[in-house]
Formats: sequence, C-alpha cells, structure tokens
Amino acid sequence: MKYVIIGAGPAGSVAADTLRAADPGSSVTIIGEENAPPYSRMAIPYYLVGNIDETGTYLKKQDGYYETNNIELVRSRVTGISPKEKSVSLADGSARPYDKLLIATGARPVKPPIEGLDQPGVHHCWTLEDARNIIDLAQEGSHVVLLGAGFIGCIILEALAERGVDLTVVEMGERMVPRMMNETAGGLLQKWCENKGVKVFCNTKITQLEPNKDSSDTIQVDMDNGKSVPAHLVVIAAGVTSNIDFLEGSGIKTEQGILVDESMQTSLPDIYAAGDVAQGPDFFGGGKAVHAIQPTAADHGRVAALNMAGQNSVYQGSLIMNVLDTLGLITASFGQWEGVPGGEQAENLDADNYRYINLQFDKDILVGAITAGRTDMVGVLRGLIQSKVSLGPWKAALMEDPHRIAEAYVDRKGA
Repeated sequence: MKYVIIGAGPAGSVAADTLRAADPGSSVTIIGEENAPPYSRMAIPYYLVGNIDETGTYLKKQDGYYETNNIELVRSRVTGISPKEKSVSLADGSARPYDKLLIATGARPVKPPIEGLDQPGVHHCWTLEDARNIIDLAQEGSHVVLLGAGFIGCIILEALAERGVDLTVVEMGERMVPRMMNETAGGLLQKWCENKGVKVFCNTKITQLEPNKDSSDTIQVDMDNGKSVPAHLVVIAAGVTSNIDFLEGSGIKTEQGILVDESMQTSLPDIYAAGDVAQGPDFFGGGKAVHAIQPTAADHGRVAALNMAGQNSVYQGSLIMNVLDTLGLITASFGQWEGVPGGEQAENLDADNYRYINLQFDKDILVGAITAGRTDMVGVLRGLIQSKVSLGPWKAALMEDPHRIAEAYVDRKGA
C-alpha cells in the first residue's frame, strides 16, 4: 500500500506515525514544500524570543527519525492531483503515485491590499524563514508595527514584546482577538497590553507603507486615524486561508477548505484531508468549519490515517477552544462563546484585577465560555461543554455566581 501525505505539519506528521503503526509494511511518503524538517508553527514564537533554537521547532527531536521509521520525506511543491491516475504532480515535473492520499497542506497568511507591503522590512510570521528575518530586524529598542491582533497576532505580539522592541499593534476590528473574545474581554486585554508598554490601535486600518523621509532605515506606517509611526519592521498577521488553490480541476469539493466527512474523507474515494485545510464536522453539529488550531490538526491526522489503513475511526467534531498567554494575562474561549439564539448568559468582571468570566447557556446546558485571568477554569469549562451535561439546579446557581463552575462540574460529573 502506497500512502502519500501532502503537507509536513502536525496533521501530516501525526498521520505518518499512525499509518506506520497501523500498516507496518506499507510505503509512507510526506511531501513538504519547505526546505526544513517537519516543524510546528506554534513553536516559532519560542524561537523568536530565544527559548529554543531552530531545531526546537522540529516535530521530531531524534536524529534520523524518518529514516529509522521508513518514512520518506520529499521536499517539493505539489502542483496538482490526478484522482483518475491516482498520482500527485510536483513542481519539478515528476509525479508520485498513491493508493491512499492525505491532503494536509495547511493554510497560508493573508496579504491585505495595502500599498507598500512589498518593500524590505515587511514580513509575515509563518515560516522559519520569516522568523529568521524577524530576528534580524526586531532588535531591542527597534520600532516594530504588528498588523493584526487576532489569535495568531497576539502570540506574535508577546514574542515581539519580549524581544524589547518599541511595539505598535494595529487591529481593524473593534477589539483585540475579535473572533475569540467579546467586547469586555477584548477591552480588558487591550488595557493589559497598554499597561505593559504596547501601543494598541483598534478599529484602525493601515492605509499605506512608504519610505520614511526622516530615517533611511525605517518605514513610515500611515493609519486611517491620521497617525503615522516609524518602523524598522512591519509584521503582517491579518489571518490565514486554506491552501486549496492547487486542487482546481481535481473534482475535490471545497468551500473555505476541503469538505470532509466524519472519517476525514473528501468527496472522492481514497483521498482524505486533515488540519487547517480541512473543513470538517463541528462539535455542536452546526455544519462544517475550518478550525485552524494544532490540537484539531493532530486529531484530524490520526483519524484520517486510521481510516486510510482500513480501520473504522469517527471524528466527533471540533470544539473551538483557544487559550492565549499575552504578556502574562491568560485568556480563553470555548465552544459557542458568542451564545445561541434564545440562550442566556452569566458574567462577572473584576476589571481592576483583570479577571473575567462569561458563561453561555442553551437551556440548562453550558455551550460556551470566555475567561480572563482564570487559569483554574480551563479544564472544568472544556469538560462541561464537551460532555453536554444537563446542569439542572446548577444553572440557576451559575446565573447568580458563575465562579461556582468548579462546584457544578464536580457535582454533575458524578450525577
């Protein structure tokens, strides 16, 4: 059996290991575009601040891991798929045959339509090459502008701040992390960052980048609030989009990502998808979505590989869960944190101490939550939401005091 995996990120790596264990005599090939061993993008911020070296980002720490486990690594760009011929076309003109194929090509950063983004000193923070460029420019005391304060942007924010730069963050949304937190939590995070010396402009757009007339080594960053700031480095974190362009003409059905069922199979037989490129079942049964987080990618890769190897494995759906540590403030959101039609919410805010909790209910079932400054609640909230347990009389108690969530968890777990 020939298994081919397109994509060398966490989804592809987990799938390769799973296939090797499930089908020891098979051929397993990973095709990755970057000239580096498979690595975790989520480790790049740790590399930026010097907590790890470049090898610390690698998914496998053992020398010769892939050779030892008979997993072939091919460094090339995939240009197309021919499902009828069961082959994958590569940029060098060659082709790779497969019996079962996994597409785990992940996502790529979005480049917003802003004049001047092509000049030197402007970088995404997505690849190891990006990280090397940022390290060269983000020296202590240098002026850095970060475009975007979403989930990925805030991870980059912390790494840049820890490098001792003079940091300005520009977010077009009305608050920080608008797809993860409500107005209260986003405002709390902004105040926290500003008190740590980071300048944050929300509800603001960068209009253009141009050479700075007063300094030959900086860029002038113009914003629609009428302000301009100098920058030795501009980092773009304006979101990501799934890598599906190469599938045009393949017959594989796509929307925001590749549509997959509960076995992670695409619309075509023997072709599966996993990770940030896969648009799969949602935990609450609300359709299919792309959930671009590493735990989901790993789950996708495992389930897809087991089904490719002939074992029956069902993906239960992705529970949206994001946890951020931004300059020491832990924020988190779970599930349907924006609430559901007809649902109720309970919240408590201690702004002076940067502590906040918001609970969202569908009847007497907890379906979503947001927290700030409450690391003790992460496991409890996830457990209650995933279990979909009826809270019974605890619903009224939590509406009165949402801090009693741990008591409710212990009581209902034993019910």
